Order: sequence, then structure tokens, then C-alpha cells
Amino acid sequence: MRIHGAEHLPDEGPVIVACNHVGIADGPLLAIFAPRPVHALTKVEMFKGSMGHLLRAAGQIPLYRRGSDPAAMKSCLRVLRDGRVVGIFPEGARGAGEFDRFHRGAAYLALVTGAPVVPVVQFGTREPGAGNHTLPARGAVVDMVIGAPISLDAVPWPRTKAQVEKSSFVLRDHLLEHLGHAKRLTGRTLPGPLPARDSDPDPATGVTDSGAA
Repeated sequence: MRIHGAEHLPDEGPVIVACNHVGIADGPLLAIFAPRPVHALTKVEMFKGSMGHLLRAAGQIPLYRRGSDPAAMKSCLRVLRDGRVVGIFPEGARGAGEFDRFHRGAAYLALVTGAPVVPVVQFGTREPGAGNHTLPARGAVVDMVIGAPISLDAVPWPRTKAQVEKSSFVLRDHLLEHLGHAKRLTGRTLPGPLPARDSDPDPATGVTDSGAA
């Protein structure tokens, strides 16, 4: 595991870490190897059996992805107001990791709390052509590239959909810029889309190059 740019993550205070998402290992590696403990939003389907006990003990936050989840947002706000770090995968589902779709959760949390958003890109957590649930091969090298934070001014209630949407575009542009920097820094590329048989369904919402959905 190689960590680049650890100095960009503030040593203290609330932080929102926004990371790309290509494989099942992204969340655990972010939680374990980031310079500060990360409470990552994790799809609720992962909280079954012994895995669920482990995730809860590690402070991870269950998220229902098929619609709004006020309980998950309240948990994130509690973490941030306690001066800790929330991890969010704004693409929503595992895929190519290029931020083609960017859900609005990161922008909403930033507008509520004023916490800085720190972009993170991981390379090597899934091989090209590999399936949804594959892990890095034995001996594989994973690069975690942490970028400069971006801050949005906190907006008092009520926050409009237009404000959240506009802020989502700002954050997406920042993460896309960091993604380009991370590729140049490491000389690595992302694995591309998941195989069709292994697609990870996700609501077609959020902002994209074509606008908002």
C-alpha cells in the first residue's frame, strides 16, 4: 500500500473524504490506511451476519442506496460535528472509477457543516476485466492518492436543491482534476467498467457531464 499526499488530510477537525469506487476493497482500504480513521458510508447489504458486526464495530455507516436515507445522513452529521472523518463514494456504485456520475451526498454534507472535502483516488483495488467482488491479487500494489481539500461555505437551512446541485458540480470538477493529477503522479490507469454480468446497479441520479438527473 502506497500513500501519496497524506499531508493534504487535515490533522484534526471534521473532514469529508470523497473517493472513487472500482472494487470491493476500496472501503476497507480507505478505512484502514487513510491517515485518520474514516467512517465510510457502506451499502446496507454489507451489514449482514458477522461482517455487519465487524463494520459497525469499525464505525462504518450503513446506507440504503435505493432512495433517500435520512438516518445515514444524520449519522454522517454526528461524525462531522464530533470532529471526525466521513468517507463517501460519490459515484454510488462500483464501476470505472472515473466520476462519470456524482451523487449529491458529499455536497449536501459540505453545505450543512462547512467541512472540507478531500479527494482520494485509489489504483490497484481491481484488475481490468475483473468482477465486482474480486480482491487485489497477492503481491499487488495499491496506490492511494490524497488531494488538496476544497471547502464550500456552510449554507443555513433551508438548502435548496439548486444549491446542492451547483455545489455537486464544483466538487465533481475538483475530483476530476485530482484524478488527472493522480494518474500522472503514479503513471497508473483505472481498470475500466465492470463486466456486464457484474454490474453494480445504482439509482441514475446525481450530476454528470450531461447535467443533473
